[in-house]
Amino acid sequence: DLEASTEALAHIRLLYDVEDQANEKQLDNPQRAQLRQTLAKPRLEVFRQWLLAIKKENGGHVLPKSPMGEAITYVLNQWEALCVYSTDGRLAIDNNVAENTLRRVTIGRKNWLFVGSDNGGRTAATLYSLISTCKRHKIEPWAYLRDVLTRIPELPTEKLDELLPDQWQAEQSKKKNQNTTAQAVVPSAPAKAAA
Repeated sequence: DLEASTEALAHIRLLYDVEDQANEKQLDNPQRAQLRQTLAKPRLEVFRQWLLAIKKENGGHVLPKSPMGEAITYVLNQWEALCVYSTDGRLAIDNNVAENTLRRVTIGRKNWLFVGSDNGGRTAATLYSLISTCKRHKIEPWAYLRDVLTRIPELPTEKLDELLPDQWQAEQSKKKNQNTTAQAVVPSAPAKAAA
């Protein structure tokens, strides 16, 4: 039903408007959660009430076995899980990041038929996961892999977590800040006195 689907999309657009506001204001996670509680939570409830009202068994016009009816039933059955994002600023409103990551896996599936062995497949999967994580953290994968692969042979097992992309990035930022501070503190050579 075109009218119902258009209205459903309008409700969803209102939820994304809250996300747009949070992004424009560059809110941190607690602030994002607060904004969602203030703006998104009431919009979610209005959306839920609308979904309930348009179902045929509640006096609405959407039949339960129609595609729209099945979509409404699905959303209402998943409602609690769909609303969790509104309580935690770390969570995304959607799973687009996961979908985009999986899209790359699907595209590469035929290429990976020839990794050579189960071990080769595990190695390829590990490297692919590391590179994807680097990209999510805005780390240049080649710089990360070059550094990690040179350090890993000498690193004790209990310190391997330090080489995970997020930890590595934090270490690189710290080094960069230390270098910047050190350069700012280095005194310049004294000027020679005029003869």
